Amino acid sequence: MQSNALLDALLAEAGMSHAGLAAYVNQAGRARGLALRYEHTAVARWLKGQRPRGQVPDLICEVLGQRLRRPVGLDDIGLGLPGRSTAPHTTPLSGFVDRATALWRTDEQSRPHLLSATAVTGTPAVIPVWEWENPPEDADVSRDGPTAIGPEHIEVLRAARVHYELMYRRAGGMATRSRIVRFLGTETAPMLRGSYSDAVGRRLHRATGSLVAVAGICAYDSDAHGLAQRYFHQALRLAKASGDRGLGAYVIALIVNQSLHLREFRQAVAFAEAALRAAGRDTTPALAADLYAMQAKAYAQLGDTRAALACIRHAEGAAERIRPGSEPDETGYVQPGLVNVQVAEALLSLGDLDGAHEQAATAVGTPAHDRGRVHRLAMLCEVQLRQGEADRAVAAVAEMAETAKGMESLRLRDRLRTVREQLLASGCADAEETAQLIDGALRVPL
Repeated sequence: MQSNALLDALLAEAGMSHAGLAAYVNQAGRARGLALRYEHTAVARWLKGQRPRGQVPDLICEVLGQRLRRPVGLDDIGLGLPGRSTAPHTTPLSGFVDRATALWRTDEQSRPHLLSATAVTGTPAVIPVWEWENPPEDADVSRDGPTAIGPEHIEVLRAARVHYELMYRRAGGMATRSRIVRFLGTETAPMLRGSYSDAVGRRLHRATGSLVAVAGICAYDSDAHGLAQRYFHQALRLAKASGDRGLGAYVIALIVNQSLHLREFRQAVAFAEAALRAAGRDTTPALAADLYAMQAKAYAQLGDTRAALACIRHAEGAAERIRPGSEPDETGYVQPGLVNVQVAEALLSLGDLDGAHEQAATAVGTPAHDRGRVHRLAMLCEVQLRQGEADRAVAAVAEMAETAKGMESLRLRDRLRTVREQLLASGCADAEETAQLIDGALRVPL
């Protein structure tokens, strides 16, 4: 059995204890002529995945619906029958919010099945992107709830996003993930369930989507790919509710990056095209540069040299149009040199070692935050080792190992291990000594 996260989240929202729910279900049962004697232990079993018998699931819906003052159906409490939708006629967004907050609550409880889940592929992976790109749109995202939500709440979410993104860059996704998930559950969820107009709701969903995207980045950095994908899909749905196409395209860029890591290269190309097509004029130069650069990497892996080079030209052209101060917070990661390192990777896959070295050297020569610098140095090391210039790579390896210290990131550790293996295979004089520097950075278990 799998735990019932939806019922757990609704109980928390209603502020109802296990014993309280049991008592109210017994009372509702008496009104129907049923003699029920449930206690808190029965509710605990329901939360662990046991399905209550007879009319009890309907009674649970009745009790929670009265407490929350909105219709609650079997699907909403995680007790719907497979293949049969029993949800009441609520807006799709309302049901989405319930499921999203349930995931945050379950993740905060560190349930092992979430961290070990694999990312979906094929149609289940495509549907969220298709739904973002196509009608219907959300006509009205207003909501009635217990707390009035205003601009001050949205500013809290924006400040939190900046805070956690900076923490991620400095300390890594593994150190940041638990903190941002706790914030989503304790601070963000009550805001989404609050009372707000359509105009405020659009801004609220935008700020929430941007924050949820960072949670997805942290999960990705922790090697929890199924969980990361669920957060990215949540962020995409929130972006649609906000009406901000540019935010949706940013989220798809994160999905494209994950697709590349999972070696789903055709999917990466298709998703990037969807983002560029659907966002249109809302695609900023920085975002366009990143999307085209990632497409170039995917085409290079697929062996399509012509398409890869065309995407490189588009990426470089878009990068030239980036103007500091004119980009939204989300695209701040597209710093000078990022496109160069992406292009270097594409050219390396195409076998153009000289071109890859030029791009990688340019990227390393451009200032970047520590996390970005580790990736740039790793790219330069790989190119130099492929060129047979192992002695030149040693200095970059030493700086990379030093810069990575203190970051809790499985993605960075993967890069360090790859460079270590390539360095030792080169057989250069200082390989063993330099590899020990990487070992030092990897010594502390995460």
